[in-house]
Amino acid sequence: MLKSKSAWLSGLALAGALMVSAGSAAADQIRIGIANFGEHPQLNAAIAGFKKALTDNGFVEGKDVVYTESHTNFDASLVPQMIAKLQAEQPKLIYTITTPVSQIAKKALAGSGIPIVFAAVTDPVAAKLVPSWDAGDEGMTGASDLQDVAAVMAFTKKLLPNAKRFGVPYNPGEANDVALVEKIKAAAPAAGFEVVEVGIDNVNDIQQRIASLAGKADVIYGPASNLIQPAIAAVSAAARQAGIPVVNSDDSAVRNGTVPASFAVNYTQVGVNAGNIAAEILKGKDPKTIAPSRPAYKDHMPQISRKAMAAFGIEIPASMADCGCIVD
Repeated sequence: MLKSKSAWLSGLALAGALMVSAGSAAADQIRIGIANFGEHPQLNAAIAGFKKALTDNGFVEGKDVVYTESHTNFDASLVPQMIAKLQAEQPKLIYTITTPVSQIAKKALAGSGIPIVFAAVTDPVAAKLVPSWDAGDEGMTGASDLQDVAAVMAFTKKLLPNAKRFGVPYNPGEANDVALVEKIKAAAPAAGFEVVEVGIDNVNDIQQRIASLAGKADVIYGPASNLIQPAIAAVSAAARQAGIPVVNSDDSAVRNGTVPASFAVNYTQVGVNAGNIAAEILKGKDPKTIAPSRPAYKDHMPQISRKAMAAFGIEIPASMADCGCIVD
């Protein structure tokens, strides 16, 4: 009886020790909040790349780190509530995706001691997230998705050699879009383009505004805009009616045959860049000392849809027949 009782007590002690151990392991896990704007292939890829980079840096999901993901279905009015919920979990770091989310998070988390790493922000300096391209801000830095617009135009000239007028639909109410238009204007003369811009601040106006480019633009560029990209099918449909080919900043619309071509930033790589920065911060580095990253030329990829090119009545130039970037 004594032996049996002793064994029972030993088992109880062991079970207790295991419970304490498991509880301790859970307590030791790093919690990271992920604040996304909405479900979209580019933004989802930025999350996947972020997690991959952290794993590669020794922060394995489920073992060393646990994530809480949230989004607002592109409703900016819900972002403060999303940030508050993530903050309530007392994370070691919050990953914010897109400019609007990052701007709101910066204001909401000021003085909280929770560092923020952003991604999918075209110009973090213009958006006032960081003071310059050479340094982060107090508690914030991250990875830009700024495209090499000169390279985009060079690709467009190869694809459409006779194009001279570069149409750019954009949201005048979003800092990302305005900053990108300015960069396009600066790069256009050297590329042999005249820029024709059209402001769109409501998806319901897409048809009318794109139609207004008929006879004024030879090509339309679809920027990495939170208004334009979720509605790129509508943009492309209106452009086709107007007889204007589209070169997009996201290749997923090319792969499904919606848009003729793209010269796109690889958003998985943008996420990897952000994840590498997050790993530095988790290891003790001050965000203020980490300059925001931006994609290198090699982080871009051309893509051409044979089906969409035909639908727009455009032949793929012979010079691009062997580019390895054509999809059916």
